[in-house]
Formats: sequence, C-alpha cells, structure tokens
Amino acid sequence: MELRQLEYFTVVAEELHFGRAAIRLQMTQPPLSQQIIQLERELGVELFKRSKRHVELTNAGKVFLQDVHHILIQLERAKTAALRAHMGMLGRLVLGFVGSATFDILPIIVRAFQEQFPHVDLVLREMPTPMQIEAFHKRDIDIGFVRTPVVDPLLSLLPVHQETCIAVVPKSHPMAERSSLSMGDLYTERFILVEREIWPSWYDDILSKCRDAGFSPHIRQEVKEIQTVIGLVAAGLGISIVPKSTVNLHARDVVYIEIEGTAPRVEMCIAWRTDDNSTLVKQFLETASRTMNVPSKETDILS
Repeated sequence: MELRQLEYFTVVAEELHFGRAAIRLQMTQPPLSQQIIQLERELGVELFKRSKRHVELTNAGKVFLQDVHHILIQLERAKTAALRAHMGMLGRLVLGFVGSATFDILPIIVRAFQEQFPHVDLVLREMPTPMQIEAFHKRDIDIGFVRTPVVDPLLSLLPVHQETCIAVVPKSHPMAERSSLSMGDLYTERFILVEREIWPSWYDDILSKCRDAGFSPHIRQEVKEIQTVIGLVAAGLGISIVPKSTVNLHARDVVYIEIEGTAPRVEMCIAWRTDDNSTLVKQFLETASRTMNVPSKETDILS
C-alpha cells in the first residue's frame, strides 16, 4: 500500500466520480481506476460500488475513509513538525546556568527565546561553571550560562554581560549609611564568599583587590550560592563583595554599597559545544546576541 493510493482513494471518495477525481489529481482516469482496483485487491475488500452512472462508498469504504483521513492528518502534522524542528522552531534544549544568572540576564534571554519559539521545550538545570563543563563533555546540556574564565577546547563562548561588584553589609553595620566605600575600608571585616571551586575567577579577583588595598581578607565563611551569602550577611555574620545584579534579590536587613576605584568585575558568557551544529543552539545564540545587544565582533563566532 502506497501513500499516493490513499490520497487517490480520498479524492475519489470526496468526488464520487472518477472523471472529476482524475481532473483534481491532474491525471487521466484509467490509471486512477487501476490504482483504486490495486488498493482494493491489497485490502481484500470493495471500497466503491460502481455503475456506469453512479459511484458510492461501500460500508467498508466508509470505515476505511475515516481511518485514512486520520492517517493523512497525522502525516501532515508529522511533516510540519519535522520542518519546524529543522528550522529550530521545535525540539528540546537543555540549559545549564549558574544561580547568579537568574538575577538579570537569564530571565531576559529565556523570555525572548520562548516568545519567538514557544514550542521549543527548554529544560533548565542550575549548576556551577565547573559542573557545566563536565555536563558538556557528557552531552547532558546544550547551552550553558557560565562565569569566565573557561578554557576548554570543546567549548565556544559568547560574552553577553559584564558588571562590576559592590559591597553588601548588614543593615546595622556602621558603614550602612554610606553611599560608597573603598576596598581598604574593609580591612577589618569578616568576609563571606562563594567557594573558590564554584567561582574561582571571582574569588581570586576579590582577594587580589584586597591585597592591592594592603590587606588579606579574613574569610569567615565560604558557601556555594550567592543567595546564601546574602542570607549570612543579613544575619550579621560578615560582609561580602557581590555582583551588582545581586541587588535584584531585594533581601531585607542588608545594604548594598558602591565600591570606589577599581572594584572586582565579573563576566557572564554563554557556552556551547563548538562541534554542535544544531539549529536550536544557533537560534538560541542569535536570540541572546540580539537581546543583549552583543557587539558584532563577538557574534562573528556564530557565523
């Protein structure tokens, strides 16, 4: 049984006239009649009652027509789905992300992507940058929101956001009323930092800026998440240096203060496997570049 036979049968069933059906199908009547006869032989049933002046469906033909309609509809849906998947409009994309990405750029980019590609299934998995690199090697994720530096020949990076850091202190802290402070002002403070293995470049930059200011910080506590940092600062256990976007947490009992001079900086990049030619990955990267107004020199790596 061939697909074209089902299409021929449907047209004849709609017209109940072989001549008109042949015209619709842009073919002559004899080969059309032959195809219907061949279909009936394969099925072992008569689909039409024929006379010189009249054609009608048999009971078997009526039942068969209903099922054929369903088949053709499903086939058309399958063709459409395949085309949309090829165009990057359908499918599944797994995103890894560091927790701090949720403070600003992740919601912006994901919302823009889903508005343009609402039928793509986005699966989000929170994990620190080192775990994302492992996940890329295992092919567990397709896209990653990572903190630099990332040096891995498997991966390509698209820088999408840079920001300076600010200090965060308890609301009861003597410096809480100040609009700005210097790194040197923090030399007697107890620091709460995200563990170095979670975010090594940021950790090292904070320590470097402290040394530049003439002191080595007293690190009271190391944690895994910025949210935890803010919670411990709110509890009065110490102060911290955090990305400026952290203010979006709106935590009570803490105050964010600008840092004078050269403050630590952080960068967010989107990572993907260099050998991944997926249309979905390309569409996501293009959406991110457009949404974050990435300079053209950075987007050259997408071409």
